[in-house]
Order: sequence, then C-alpha cells, then structure tokens
Amino acid sequence: MQNKWKIRLQLTKPVTWPPLVWGVVCGAAASGNFHWNFEDVAKSITCMLMSGPFLTGYTQTINDWYDREIDAINEPYRPIPSGAISENEVMAQIWVLLLGGLGLAGLLDVWAGHDFPIVFYLALGGSLLSYIYSAPPLKLKQNGWIGNCALGASYISLPWWAGQALFGTLAPDIVVLTLLYSIAGFGIGIVNDFKSVEGDKALGLQSLPVAFGAETAKWICVGAIDITQLSVAGYLWGAGKPYYALALLSLIAPQVFFQFKYFLKDPVKYDVKYQASAQPFLVLGLLVTALATRH
Repeated sequence: MQNKWKIRLQLTKPVTWPPLVWGVVCGAAASGNFHWNFEDVAKSITCMLMSGPFLTGYTQTINDWYDREIDAINEPYRPIPSGAISENEVMAQIWVLLLGGLGLAGLLDVWAGHDFPIVFYLALGGSLLSYIYSAPPLKLKQNGWIGNCALGASYISLPWWAGQALFGTLAPDIVVLTLLYSIAGFGIGIVNDFKSVEGDKALGLQSLPVAFGAETAKWICVGAIDITQLSVAGYLWGAGKPYYALALLSLIAPQVFFQFKYFLKDPVKYDVKYQASAQPFLVLGLLVTALATRH
C-alpha cells in the first residue's frame, strides 16, 4: 500500500508544483492587498494547494494517462506503461484531484466574498485547458506551438490571476503582462521536448525539436524566454519604474549565461542542470514584476 501511494505521488510530479505555487505568491503580491495575518496566509496556502497538488497533480496524471503509448517507447519504466498502477486507480486519482481542486476554488470564492466566482471559473478553465492539451481529439500538445503556449499560460498566467483575484482585482495591464510572461513559459515547455523526440516522431507529434530539428528548436526556446523578459523590463522602464527594470535585467543576465553554459551545448544532456540553474532567476523576475505592478 505504501508503494502504491508513492506511485500516486510520482504521477502528480511534485517537481512541477513550485512554479504554480510561486504564481499564486506573485498574484497576491501584485494585488497590493495581501497582509501578513492568519486569514490571508491561510487563504494563500489554500490557493497554493488548489494550484499545485490538486490541479497540477490532475494535469500531470491525465497527461501521463494519454501519453502512455509514447512513454512505452521513451520511458517504459514509468508507472502506467509498466503496469505498476491500474487503469481504475488512475481514473480515480484524476477525478479526486480534479473535484478536489474545483472544490477548493469554490471555497476560496466564498471565503473572499466574491459576487462572481472568479477563482472557480479560472480553475475550471485551467482544468479544461489541461484536458484538451493531453486528450484526443484536440490534443494540443501534438502541435509544438499551440501546446507549449497552452502550457505557458497554465503555468504562469492562471495561478497569478487566481492569487490576484483572491486578494484584489485583475487589472488589464496585469492580464497583458502575465500573458506576455506565458511566452517565456512556452520556451520553458520546449526544454522538456528534446528528450522525447524518438517517441514523438514514432507517434506523429509535431513538437518543435521534431518539426524544426534540435538546433533551430533550442534557439526558439531561449529566444522566447529572453525576449519576453527583456520586453517586460522595457515596459517597466517605460512605465517609470527604472529600478524594477534594472532588477529584472540583472536577473536575465545569469539565465543567458546558463543557456550558453548548459542548454545550448546539449539540451538533452544538460536539461536538468540548466533548469535548476536558470529557472530560480526567472521566477524571482516574476516577483519583481509583480511588485512593480501591484495595485
């Protein structure tokens, strides 16, 4: 039984939760209405549970289920293709995580006193996006452009919007900025495509490394990450916030360094090293942007 729970946890990929949890932190900071008291901290932790363990866990489990044929080629030792967990157990996990996440979203709307259940609808929209990303007939991930754009929006924009809506209101400039940051998320999504080229080719999935080749795809990847952040820094400078813009630029520089040191040399061999080295600077940049635009 203990081993089964370990397998269930593995399916939810806890390593993917931190960006969503951080997105909630950024949204709360951008609201300008978060206070360090028991109620606000409890609300934010509940929102993090909704975004991370529940809805990201749901996303990762359903993705693994619909990827079972690809994983049988690329990673046959994974829980589903190896038969370590049954179909009924996977389906039960998907439903528990989905309904649990939506239930927490509804609770947060009641707790915040919203007339319109915005957190619930954000959670519902994100869950639907997760489903069509992984599941046929749409299976957005079959197209490297559309799939990674959906991934970027899910990982950056949605948790930020949820955190900001929980404590304040969503302003148009925040919606635009977070969607712009989603292009950086699009780039991050490409990083994970390089190790799946063999299985993607076999099953006809047009990831960017398959469609353009590894050499071109890795430059699209770093270009999306860097140009997005430089554009945000330019926006902050133009908005009369030069110190925030300079802080953001100082966080972009080490990311570029690690791109040349690791990722551009060998995106398969060094993908984990690159992400571990560069992504902390990207997520700190998100917080800088949130603080610069707080209402």
